Amino acid sequence: MKRFLILAALTAVHFFMIATPPVFAADETAQKAVLVTGSSSGIGLKITEKLAANGFYVYAGARKAADLQRLDAMDNVSSVRLDVTVQEEIDAALEFVKDQGRGLYGVVNNAGVSSFSSLTSGPESEMTFTFDVNVFGPYRINKAFLPLLDESDGRTTTIGSISGFIAGRSGIYSMSKFAVEGYTDSLAREIDGNGVHVSVVEPGGFKSRIRDNRAARALAAAEKGELKLTPKEKQRYEKASSGSSSQKEPDEVAEAVLDMLTSDKPKRRYMVTPNEGQAQSTIKAAMRRMVELNQDQAYSYDREGLISVLDEMLAEVGSE
Repeated sequence: MKRFLILAALTAVHFFMIATPPVFAADETAQKAVLVTGSSSGIGLKITEKLAANGFYVYAGARKAADLQRLDAMDNVSSVRLDVTVQEEIDAALEFVKDQGRGLYGVVNNAGVSSFSSLTSGPESEMTFTFDVNVFGPYRINKAFLPLLDESDGRTTTIGSISGFIAGRSGIYSMSKFAVEGYTDSLAREIDGNGVHVSVVEPGGFKSRIRDNRAARALAAAEKGELKLTPKEKQRYEKASSGSSSQKEPDEVAEAVLDMLTSDKPKRRYMVTPNEGQAQSTIKAAMRRMVELNQDQAYSYDREGLISVLDEMLAEVGSE
């Protein structure tokens, strides 16, 4: 009888194992992986934290050893030494991501800098540096990682700025962010049909280290004699380089990136501002250019025509 019961129990266990699929612990290779550049602080760090907490595995790009170590200590994050102006580091990052075996679903081109030079003074190297990071950086990263995104029908975004619509006090920075807008639309058109979604996130004035870093570079340039600062300008930069704390944390920017990666219908543009005033100023700036383009030219729309076109576009974008 005892032998019969043992055989019956073994038979039941065997049947249960066949009939019921095995349950494994969460396989990390099943996580969608995302590369985020400029992850050490500010918006990039907030995006990294948000994605890692919402089921993604993040390859967090940074340059300094201390930042890489801190990022490695986070759950669902692997740091990647990555300077977006150095092709050798981009190539090494690509090989690292490939070797991990997770594939790649998303790229977030967040690394960015602002410029202290005006358009009429200061070293030309500032313009070169700003464009090297803000424009050529996303170009290099997407060019390198698009084959992986092709395999996953993934998504890529660049952190632009409302300065890509409103020409601010930092003309060189605005120029670079206007370029990002053109790059986004051109890339989307070029790879249309391959399954990869292209977008741009345009934050307003959220808390970030970008202004502090600009101030530190300005003070360093003044020390070298490359930039002349008035006492008042120097005082302003010294105050800024000590860190900013009054601005809003960029949680909403990270939420926009999460939506871009998870929505069934991700948008082309995500404007995210900390207040209504910045949002309205950005929309008005875009509309003003439209009105200026339309004014006194051979094929101008009248008021009713402009409203009709606007209605068509609202319906078109709403249905996407």
